[in-house]
Amino acid sequence: MIFSNISQSERYSALHPLFPQAFEYIRNTDLFALAPGRYKILGDNLIAIIEYLPGRTREMAKLEAHRRYIDIQMVLDGIEEMGWKPLADCYNPVSEHSMEKDILFFHDAAASWISTPPDHFCIFFPEDAHAPLVSSGQIRKVIFKVAVNPEN
Repeated sequence: MIFSNISQSERYSALHPLFPQAFEYIRNTDLFALAPGRYKILGDNLIAIIEYLPGRTREMAKLEAHRRYIDIQMVLDGIEEMGWKPLADCYNPVSEHSMEKDILFFHDAAASWISTPPDHFCIFFPEDAHAPLVSSGQIRKVIFKVAVNPEN
């Protein structure tokens, strides 16, 4: 898991071949002008999801994990807390992993919480379980789904 400010994004571009495109999209797109929804940037390899949702409590937020995608979650407006726990320490799944939606939820509690203000992001790798959208107000954010193994 990585937590940083968008001004430091160049530090992380070398970690994955599609990270530079995701960070370029952030710099060159008016994300506030995009309606909530899903935007394919590079087919199924790089997808941006704009969300504008009310926050929920820590107790309502379930840890989730993905196998096929890395998440880059950046807050645009509001302050979001994101829960985190190593996937290896999650023992109480809600159900089986959904291959279609690439998601597995857990009843386990987060080990730590990251207060994430605007222009900050968290990168969650497949080994990171995370619980997003914790806030007392509305949250506008962008989530990049970055294929772990991009197809040509």
